[in-house]
Parts: sequence; C-alpha cells; structure tokens
Amino acid sequence: MSNEVDLAKLAGEAQKRCEGNEETLFDKIIRKEIPSDIIYEDDAALAFRDISPQAPVHFLVIPKARIPQLSKATDSDAGILGHLLNVARKCAEQEKLEEGYRVVINNGVHGAQSVYHIHVHVLGGRQMNWPPG
Repeated sequence: MSNEVDLAKLAGEAQKRCEGNEETLFDKIIRKEIPSDIIYEDDAALAFRDISPQAPVHFLVIPKARIPQLSKATDSDAGILGHLLNVARKCAEQEKLEEGYRVVINNGVHGAQSVYHIHVHVLGGRQMNWPPG
C-alpha cells in the first residue's frame, strides 16, 4: 500500500469525525500562514506547486471557499468547479505544457483524497501512463 493511500485512509477517518468543519492545510495556505509557491491567485481560486511533485510539473488548483470533496459539491458549485478547470488550463499554458497534461481530482478514501478541501492536481512535463492507478 502506498503512503498516499495510507494518508487518504487517515484523512477519511478524520473527515468523518469532524464532519468537514475542521480547518485544513489548504485553509492556512489560502491565508498565507503556510508558505507555498503560488503560481496563480484571484478572488475565488489559488494555484500553487505541489510539495511532493509526481511529475516535472505538478501544481494544485483550489477554491478559496472550501468544498470538502467533489461528491459533496452541489449544483450551486458548478460555477466554481468550472472556474477551477479554467484556472488549471491557464496555469498549464503558463507552465508551457503544450504537449499535454493530466488533470486529477481525488475523491474520498478509495480515490486517495488526503486533504478534504477539493483540489485539482495538474501534472505534466512528461508522458503520462495509463491506467493511472
């Protein structure tokens, strides 16, 4: 079992206990209490480099208003969800990922979600493999 899977299981258990109200690492990054390599920011979203990159280019795009996970999003979140993908596209262009990139949203324990604040992974800079997991 990978370390990321173990972390996802622990995070899933913590998420159940606190019902999504506990602050996450990303809340602290948004408030600039934890330093990060920010590559994009607007009123609704933030993009920053992953601290444990899985590809030569690996960044995360997050909403500033927390949605714990994709399966908890509602129809009213459609605008911000679309915005996250648009930011991912802009940042991929900025990062010169002309040959392509992968966009991933982990959801829940089986999806290996380790932070319960929805986030879009963008990975590129090399040929991706299939199947991914």
